[in-house]
Amino acid sequence: MQLVQTVLALVVTLGILVTIHEFGHFWVARRCGVKVLRFSVGFGKPFYSWYDKHGTEFAIAAIPLGGYVKMLDEREGPVPDHERDQAFTSKPPSQRIAIAAAGPVANFLFAIAAYWLLGVVGFTTVAPIVGAIEPESVAERMGLAPGMEIVAVDGRAVTSWRDINMRLLERAGEHDRIGMTVVEQGQQQTLSTGLAGWRLGDEQSYPLQQFGVTPWRPQVPAVLGEILPEGRAEAAGLKPGDQILAVNGQSVVDWFALVEQIRAAPEQPLNLSLRRDGNERMVTVTPAAYTSEDGETFGLVGAGATTVQWPDDLLREVSYNPLSAISHGLSATWSDTRLTLVAIKKMLTGLLSPTNLSGPITIARVAEASVSSGFEDFIRFLAYLSVSLGVLNLLPIPVLDGGHIVFYAIEVIRRKPLSEQAQAFGIRIGLAMILTLMVFALYNDLMRL
Repeated sequence: MQLVQTVLALVVTLGILVTIHEFGHFWVARRCGVKVLRFSVGFGKPFYSWYDKHGTEFAIAAIPLGGYVKMLDEREGPVPDHERDQAFTSKPPSQRIAIAAAGPVANFLFAIAAYWLLGVVGFTTVAPIVGAIEPESVAERMGLAPGMEIVAVDGRAVTSWRDINMRLLERAGEHDRIGMTVVEQGQQQTLSTGLAGWRLGDEQSYPLQQFGVTPWRPQVPAVLGEILPEGRAEAAGLKPGDQILAVNGQSVVDWFALVEQIRAAPEQPLNLSLRRDGNERMVTVTPAAYTSEDGETFGLVGAGATTVQWPDDLLREVSYNPLSAISHGLSATWSDTRLTLVAIKKMLTGLLSPTNLSGPITIARVAEASVSSGFEDFIRFLAYLSVSLGVLNLLPIPVLDGGHIVFYAIEVIRRKPLSEQAQAFGIRIGLAMILTLMVFALYNDLMRL
């Protein structure tokens, strides 16, 4: 079931973003008088299609990993004389540049609209309160301490751990100073330290973790929430709401301590001291043995923790009126654009490990997680992915929109197009680069699994 949800989340996510991207090309092409033959979401043979009054075929194809807009083009076959003025190749370079750029521009506009919507509807963030500091880390050198709330990084306001992770990613590999404005017991101060070449490692972890900060989290009590059907917990008579006090006579501090004891005892009876409806009792449960893919065997009982509520004073409500939300949308979209460009630059210069490059499997997993988290997270994920798609398509690599724009810009400068041989050679190089990146990204995805 999880696999089905993950695949469905990927199809929906890519379907939305590809449709928006290709609609940008389609809309501008129509305005420039170019005849559009097919608008396809997905590759391969269409399993559903229809035609509009202009004769354009709109298709949904079987392979949902992209899409395309096919236009009348003299490079792809003979064009009747009466339609030659509607061919893409008959249009001046300025219009061809506009058509090529329209897809990425549509992605940016969608991101602005998505962030505007979030701003108007309003959203809740968890205050970035420091929980613990890793010894000998950059965070310790800066002077961060548990209980501090981070409100700005390098003078730029932050309202969530996501914002802070993005700011830290931008600074990875640098040597100058980084500053954080914090609030502690109502007093605000700015701390700073030199980065001294601090960089992200190859492991898949958040910049915040490698900076040395563990976010504060409310304590999770050892109280049972969901009890899975036919699990060992149900067989032992455990019920939602049971508070586990001790295991084999050893006191249980919180949920994580309980989990650790259960995992360490596969197929071993455990005597649980618990409180139910104000009364204490003893229950014996034997965790089932489960062996993971890496060969580790641990115990499971089939029970989850009860839901933990964040304290109201640590939640931040963020909302804007419709007018000021435009500024929020523009700012958030620019922040995502800047982050994507900085990440590309740092990968090329070796300051950021290429293992951070993700492919369709990672996108699918994050899409499924964001869908499960709710409307706000999914819209935010769509916006960020849309910006990334727009930026990547504008890179000056042949076969991408940016590569085509470069070809047409050269045509404007030379007053004649590049030779077909030169363009074909560039496209072969571009294809090789894109395929290499795709294979490497897929390899990273598989290694993460």
